[in-house]
Amino acid sequence: MRVRTRTRTAIAVALAATALLAGCTAGAPGAGGGQAKGDKGVLTVGMPNGPQTDNSNPFLGTSAGASLGYRHMIYEPLVMVNGVRPAEKGTPWLASEWKWSDNYRKLTLTVQDGPTWSDGKEFSAGDVEFTFRLLKENEALNTNAIPYDGISRKGDTVELTFPESQFVNQSKILTTFVVPEHIWSKVENPETWPNKEPVGTGPYTLKTFTPQTITLTARDTYWQEKPKVEELRYTSYNDNNAQTTALANGTCEWSFVFTPDYEKIYVSKDPEHHKLWFPSGLGVHGLWFNTAKKPFDDPALRRAINHVVDREAIHVRAQATLYPEIESVTGIPLPAGEPFIAPEYKGEKQEVDVEAAKKELKKAGYTLSGGVLKDPSGKPVTMTLTDPAGWSDYLTGLSIIKDNVKQIGIEAKVRTQTVDAWTTAMNEGDFDASLHWTNSGATPYDMYQHVMDGELYQPLGKAAPGGNFGRFRNEAATKALKEYANASDESTRTEALNELQRIMVEEVPLIATAAAPIGAEYSTRNWVGWPSESDPYAPPQPTQPNSLDVVLHLRPAS
Repeated sequence: MRVRTRTRTAIAVALAATALLAGCTAGAPGAGGGQAKGDKGVLTVGMPNGPQTDNSNPFLGTSAGASLGYRHMIYEPLVMVNGVRPAEKGTPWLASEWKWSDNYRKLTLTVQDGPTWSDGKEFSAGDVEFTFRLLKENEALNTNAIPYDGISRKGDTVELTFPESQFVNQSKILTTFVVPEHIWSKVENPETWPNKEPVGTGPYTLKTFTPQTITLTARDTYWQEKPKVEELRYTSYNDNNAQTTALANGTCEWSFVFTPDYEKIYVSKDPEHHKLWFPSGLGVHGLWFNTAKKPFDDPALRRAINHVVDREAIHVRAQATLYPEIESVTGIPLPAGEPFIAPEYKGEKQEVDVEAAKKELKKAGYTLSGGVLKDPSGKPVTMTLTDPAGWSDYLTGLSIIKDNVKQIGIEAKVRTQTVDAWTTAMNEGDFDASLHWTNSGATPYDMYQHVMDGELYQPLGKAAPGGNFGRFRNEAATKALKEYANASDESTRTEALNELQRIMVEEVPLIATAAAPIGAEYSTRNWVGWPSESDPYAPPQPTQPNSLDVVLHLRPAS
């Protein structure tokens, strides 16, 4: 499994977003001799996401650029925000200055003088203005569902206005990819455009593309210090095992992949150089219910399933203790989220309680006979649990959940899909339940908004890439999210966040199963300067926006 930017994400995302898998076919790079280890000036990057389609549209969470993370090397943000410490002021990037006013309903950006597009054209404030108009006019590209209103430019300054406070969307807006007007203005349908020859202000350009490996090469005309990494080779492996093998043998130097028994399988192969750091924020991995489908529209059934899910087993068997275990009934990760826990839920921990689940179901009119649970109409309750093939941690988690729900008479089956098919199914609501990540931010708001925001609701069959994949509709939740986002004081925000926790506990639109890491495995054999617990300048995950900052920090090991 991987976390997307969350765009994803998508991303999403997708926190996002996520996007942890791996594998390759015989003869592909990483399959044995196709790519030399330690080529001078080359950094090998991998993700376990299977064969890729030639699509480098930076706004689409389903593109190869998003799946593997290389979009961040071509397209740059206005501001670089540290995902490990999101409350800190960002680093100026394509914007030299920025100022919020009118309770975050107005943003004034001063655009850098100096960047150029990789095709030699001059970068300007006009490109920034155009990009925001592009997002405003194309819903599928505006994956964060930002309500853009006024967009204007004067000299090197761009001004954005919004109908409501963007306090909670500051980072999402400031980290927007900027694209060249002279190219994108000629695109007939930017929402589906594959952008096979991407032109950006970033330090790299696309050199070659195959479904298995994408190669980027450094620009001589990059506006900042030229990176020491001359070439980036991204390989998309078919599953976690292949990706982990590539990390262990040094074929791949940088990845975000779930690795069971990582000390033995990965670290021990080269203890001096094989490193990993998995910081986590305030997002989670969890079982999303499709609340637009019966019987998953019933909160009593969701509460019962929540009672029987064995998070400790998932923590140990599915995640090899690599990700922090979820304890709070609110789903908020601890200890990072401790200051936000509502007084009524302080110290309240998740516990497996089969009897409580059975009582919940009986009270709601369900019957359990002969080991089969039947809904109030007498229909047996069944469910299909889906995730991408090869995402071993998620699939092990689904297997555990399948056994858990059997205790209350629910017959579940696990079904796998390709990453693209699964992403489409999640976006369009074509699933019963699935393990998926949530967004993450400086507070639990981003997690709850991703799961419960009625403003993101779309009917079944219509894509909802911005979140609320489970089609959860609760007026009180949407109201509380709005109150939190538009509040001008902390007491109002606290009250709204406490209400969101109550709804999460009582309605269970999602069962949190683990804290979401934004980490990575990386090798210091050829490259040094990686972020770490002692130097947390960025999250190390190669699909995160900060991956560009990471590459620019890297220096040859010798």
